Amino acid sequence: MNRRLGALAATTLLLMTIPLAGCSGSGTPAATPSASGPGFSNPIKSNGADPWVIRWQDRYLLAESRDGGIWLTVSPTADLTGIGSGTEHRIWTYPAQGPQSQAVWAPELHHVDGHWYVYFAATTDDQNNANHRMFVLESASDDPLSAYTDRGPVTGGANRWAIDGTRFTWKGKDYFVWSGWPGAKDGQQNLYIARMASPTALDGPGVLLSSPTLPWERNGMPIEEGPEALQHDGRLFLVYSASGSWTDSYCLGMLHLTGSDPLDPSSWAKSPKPVFAGNTDVVSPGHASFTTSPDGRQDWIVYHSARYPGAGWDRVIDTQRFTWRADGAPDFGSPIGADSPQPLPSGQKTG
Repeated sequence: MNRRLGALAATTLLLMTIPLAGCSGSGTPAATPSASGPGFSNPIKSNGADPWVIRWQDRYLLAESRDGGIWLTVSPTADLTGIGSGTEHRIWTYPAQGPQSQAVWAPELHHVDGHWYVYFAATTDDQNNANHRMFVLESASDDPLSAYTDRGPVTGGANRWAIDGTRFTWKGKDYFVWSGWPGAKDGQQNLYIARMASPTALDGPGVLLSSPTLPWERNGMPIEEGPEALQHDGRLFLVYSASGSWTDSYCLGMLHLTGSDPLDPSSWAKSPKPVFAGNTDVVSPGHASFTTSPDGRQDWIVYHSARYPGAGWDRVIDTQRFTWRADGAPDFGSPIGADSPQPLPSGQKTG
């Protein structure tokens, strides 16, 4: 995210032993298009961060915080890679004052019981980073472009620093995961999880799920942030960003639910290596979201990366297809840069 400052703690997670992509960016590269087939090249948006992309009807929605508000960009019909040229809609304007008026970060759009909810982090008008909390907007109808009401902070949790909140449903129960400090001071960021009592409230303060204990999670500062749920064939994964987002070492790690209770840290296993890391073509890939091709046959990761080595928070938005390993884990491969054309997502219109 555009500034991440860390947190501190430890966790007793078991380590997964499956071999996954390491910090060298090794992995299975995606295929390139045939000489006669249509394709595209990264980036799909020349400026952006923390991309949240989902399919809606026959289009894609991109949620962003910028230019004094939260925006939804609607892609051209059945066009994931063309989302950068979509139609932009401001759905909320930052208030001039108040607890959610400054440093609005990483909005996510979720459809729940006939309404859309936008979860985002923000802080007070004095721009004090220590006051960052999670907030939520609610749509007036089933249309994601309808008017939104500011429902204020996500209530019921611990009243301390929190960013990058996301929600998911597992076996009929709703959960909220976020990145937070273990105390009142900056220095380390952990992942926390809680049951949801409603779309706007948590059922208790939450529990410590994971801490940045591995070397590749501690470059610049010990950080785990940007958690996103990924489900496939009855398996649940949490993919998160690790290390300082301003460094060239930002990468994606992963937790895998191996037990029965998502609220029990011992039910999760952590990958011992990054599952998606930079290489000579792509620097500092992080804060991903997941969607499918227009025909639903392929899985795609959308993420931001640094524009060049040392660029820090000057970032672009990229995408590429990913597949699934024989053991059921996602295989994200290695990031694909601007010099490597890719086939269009299956079912995508070519113009």
